[in-house]
Amino acid sequence: MRPLRYSINVTLDGCCDHRVMIADEDVHRHAAENLERADALLFGRVTYQMMEAGWRSPRTGAMPEWTEPFARTIDAAKKYVVSSTLDRVDWNAELVRGGEDLEKTVQRLKQEPGKGLLTGGVTLPLALAELGLIDEYEFVVHPRLVGHGPTLFAGLSKHVDLKLVSRQEFGSGAVAMRYEPRG
Repeated sequence: MRPLRYSINVTLDGCCDHRVMIADEDVHRHAAENLERADALLFGRVTYQMMEAGWRSPRTGAMPEWTEPFARTIDAAKKYVVSSTLDRVDWNAELVRGGEDLEKTVQRLKQEPGKGLLTGGVTLPLALAELGLIDEYEFVVHPRLVGHGPTLFAGLSKHVDLKLVSRQEFGSGAVAMRYEPRG
């Protein structure tokens, strides 16, 4: 069974708004390595549309050259998009209807052979955590306070106890911490 890994950037005060993060070369390299550990990405509509707008080839805008490995990797990755509102997706993506049984669909994807699935965002991971489907949580904590949300796992109905399995520090002061569910 391939594992479902969740990775998110978050500030010290819990904000996961991508616009307030410190986007440096080390963190981008780490994100590209996470993508390479997965056979496919599992996104909700909002995260899919945000990532497509920023990383689909050909990209427009002035981005540093060191973002290219991440851009190439995410552009080429197989994507599954969970949505009940989108009519279609492209960008190497397959639409998974939000009205379908999410648990059965994700279990089926996890049963396929391969290295793993990677998810990000806020809404879909909350639903996946509620169902106990996430095998690894990674929080890349940025040394910044922003005083606003959105925050992670708001409304989670039960505790998810985690054990730390790895920790990596970056030059910016950001720290990537990986956890697995206990039990």
